[in-house]
Amino acid sequence: MRLEGQSLTIGYPAHVVGHGIDVAFETGEVLALLGPNGGGKTTLLKTLLGLIDAKAGTVRIDGKPLGDYSIQERARIVAYVPQVHVGTFAFTVETVVLMGRTAHGNMLSRPSDHDREVTARALARFGIAHLSQRPYTQISGGERQLVLLARALAQEPQFIVLDEPTASLDFGNQGKVMAEIRALAVSGLGVLFTTHDPNHALRAADRAFLLRDGTRIAEGPVGQVLNKAQLETLYRAPVDTVIDAAGNVAFLPGQAVIPAG
Repeated sequence: MRLEGQSLTIGYPAHVVGHGIDVAFETGEVLALLGPNGGGKTTLLKTLLGLIDAKAGTVRIDGKPLGDYSIQERARIVAYVPQVHVGTFAFTVETVVLMGRTAHGNMLSRPSDHDREVTARALARFGIAHLSQRPYTQISGGERQLVLLARALAQEPQFIVLDEPTASLDFGNQGKVMAEIRALAVSGLGVLFTTHDPNHALRAADRAFLLRDGTRIAEGPVGQVLNKAQLETLYRAPVDTVIDAAGNVAFLPGQAVIPAG
């Protein structure tokens, strides 16, 4: 299965963020979307999800226009984990994750035994089963992010789209989430995530898509696209490259100033 945007112009009623964007990913692979703040990453995600309409171009799932799918059909195919989510109601963590199961029923139906089993597995997978009866409003921001990841997994989708999934997480949980993203692809899901850390993309993604000012800078396998020159062009900032004895590459912010232009 393939999710793609063709010749997209993205933005809002009074503001175009980017145009001429072609992007696609398939089940079984991970695509990392990198770019500076304000470059169009979140707008592109929301356009691919149908949360905002493309100003031009088409979003398709398996060749079929996104608009031809009902909202519930979309929920069974694509799960979304936003960057920031503040709970208003004190639902338990278990209830929040169970909400992911509405893609397979409705808001008014009682959860089935199968729904609860899927929810329990998702909570256990992210190591948060002990939080199941805690109010969602009374856990940390990092814990809330893990709950949202579990809710997305409980939808049993074909694709998961994540907007900066490690933004609120401590160092240990960042590594855990990156490992889970890789594992989701191995299990057959397609994953698209945004990140500011090229090292996360190197670890978890198959391909990288570099976006600046609504324009694609580069796209391709992470080992080819993520290099010092490309990253300095993308962020207009210096980048240092570190290579260990085994030949593994990592990138760090540099010290000098790279002039714009």
